[in-house]
Amino acid sequence: MGVAEAGRPDPYPRGLALRREVLGDAHVDRALAADADGAGGAFQELVTRYAWGEVWSRDGLDRRTRSVVTLTALIAGGHQDALADHTRAALRNGLSAEELREIVLHAGVYCGFPAAETALRVVARVVEEETRPPA
Repeated sequence: MGVAEAGRPDPYPRGLALRREVLGDAHVDRALAADADGAGGAFQELVTRYAWGEVWSRDGLDRRTRSVVTLTALIAGGHQDALADHTRAALRNGLSAEELREIVLHAGVYCGFPAAETALRVVARVVEEETRPPA
């Protein structure tokens, strides 16, 4: 882990705790373990410290709203793997399957219908996986 600015608490521990709460321990453990000593490790530290410790932890928006914004940005960018991860996070943050579908439909108008069509398949798959009763 790097060093925080002088006189300012390091956002990494807060970011790691929040990242685990939102994405789940298994996801975070996999991400942190991937190439932990190389560029992947440095990238994961950056993501944890700044995306989670600095931005996701701010008081200005609640987690549900941050999930809506994140999902929309991921749909616009065509980032399907991250969309699946953040769909799981959105469910943890209290969004319903119906709200997720509405987000995708709404994003389709602004991000493009092909992006929304792909996103709808990703979201439907994740919702099915996450809400399926245990076998």
